[in-house]
Formats: sequence, C-alpha cells, structure tokens
Amino acid sequence: MFMHNKRLMYTVRVAEPNPDLASLMLEQFGGPQGELAAAMRYFTQALTDEDPGRKDMLYDIATEELSHLEIIGSIVAMLNRGPRAVLSEGMEEAMEMRNLTQNSTSHTQQVLYGGGTALVNSSGVPWTAAYIDSIGDPACDLRSNIAAEARAKIVYERLINVTDDPGIKDALTFLMTREVAHQKSFEKALYAIDANFPPGKLPGHPAFVDKYFNMSQGDGDLPGPWNTGEQWETVSDRDAQAAVDGADGSATVGLSNRQAEAMEAMRVRNASQPQLDRVTGADLGAGPGAGSTTGDIRH
Repeated sequence: MFMHNKRLMYTVRVAEPNPDLASLMLEQFGGPQGELAAAMRYFTQALTDEDPGRKDMLYDIATEELSHLEIIGSIVAMLNRGPRAVLSEGMEEAMEMRNLTQNSTSHTQQVLYGGGTALVNSSGVPWTAAYIDSIGDPACDLRSNIAAEARAKIVYERLINVTDDPGIKDALTFLMTREVAHQKSFEKALYAIDANFPPGKLPGHPAFVDKYFNMSQGDGDLPGPWNTGEQWETVSDRDAQAAVDGADGSATVGLSNRQAEAMEAMRVRNASQPQLDRVTGADLGAGPGAGSTTGDIRH
C-alpha cells in the first residue's frame, strides 16, 4: 500500500524555463539509468526475496526511488512550464516553435507530449521493462544494483555539468548523493551473504576457474592482478587456447537414421560447385570501381 505525501522529498527551485534542458533531464525520468527503472528493479526484487532484511531494504529503496522520480519529473515540468502554456494557447507562430524550444529534441517533446513529463529518455525513446535486468539470484542482483547506482551517479554528474541553474544543481546533487548511499546499502547487503561468490549454487569447474586466457596479444599486453600472480594461470599459447577440454574442439550431434538421411540429402542439394564461375548480375552491371569481373565483359 502506498500513500502519497504532497511534499517533495527535496525542494525543487527552477530559475527559469528551459525546454532544451528539460529534454536532457528526461534521461533520469524515463531512461535506462533513471529513477523509474531503479524503482521497478528494486520493487520487483523485493517481491520475491525470501530474506526479510533484504526485502525490507529493497522496498525502502524502491519507494525512495519513486520519490526521486517525482523530484526529477517536477524539474522537467518546471523547465517546460512557461513554453508549454505558450504553445498550448497558440501564442507563438508555428515557425517560431523551434526557437521557443531552443531547436533541439525538446520541440518533439512539446509537440508529442505537450511539454509533459513523458516516460521517455532524453532522445525520446520510450521507457521499457527491458531496462530491468534482475535475474532472481540475490548475489547477482545486488551486484547489478550496485552497478546501476554507479551508472546513475555518473548521469547525474553529467546533468549537473550542463546547467548553471543553482536550484537545479542543488536538487540534482541530492539525487546524485542518494545513488552513493544506495550503493553502500547494496554493498553491505551483498557482503552480508556469507558465500556470495560465485552467484548461484553450482561451483565453477576447477580446471578453468583460475585460468586467464590471453586472447588479445600484441602491443599493449600488460600484466596486472586481473591476469597474473598466484591466483592465475595465464594461458598465452594459441594452441593451448583451443580445445581446452582435451578433445578435438569439434561440434557433433547424434542423429537418428531418418535425420541423418535428410541431412545428407540437404547437403547434396545445397552443395557448392567450385568449378563453376558463371557471369553474375554484378558482372553484368559492373561500372567504374567494380574491380575485376568474370570474363571482363565491360565495354
């Protein structure tokens, strides 16, 4: 059960309308790193988490993210408030609309959504549940949550850097700071799981869990704790990087007699004939820049 408090979690003070800036702010309203995505990610995780402590934390943070959605949405609404009314009342000529909305994607927001806080990102792409990447394993989801909070902080930093409005900077700094706080909570919850790595129940195969395959070789190869030291066995030999299971590295499947017969018929029917070098459409239509053609039939 939710009950709405008409007071925002943080006061929004916008110096003057700016539809162009409003469009950028939509990134944290309906974008992949935005507040709605965060709220839905943590809320749906809370529904199925069987640990009472994590469930409580996830509900708390999910609900707070909804309050953040209200803050960023209010900023968007205030930035659009004047121009929205002017356009709605037909007080500007149509050809002046792009100037009024500062010649950016914001004019699309005005035309399609009337300057409202649409659930789209800063490029006008609609919000989608595909932004929610929960997989149902606490150790895995908490790591994803930590990364999501980190990404959101960076987006808020960038938004802070594109405005000189002190009131907006103040509100965005609050939202950015809460991303830090949430990351700390998720980190603590992750490490409160005694055995949190690797995620899931099944252990890694002992033959491969400590191997580092040096697959990209040449100038720029650098050692580090991610590929050298007592923890790692680095494999740089190209032959040793193939068929690491000790077999021949091929792909096989067992077929029934009927399937094998059909497979052979299909192979014969679709077989290429390397001795054939027929004139093709590319040859017939060849012009300057086509390179060599069969029979060199160009005139």
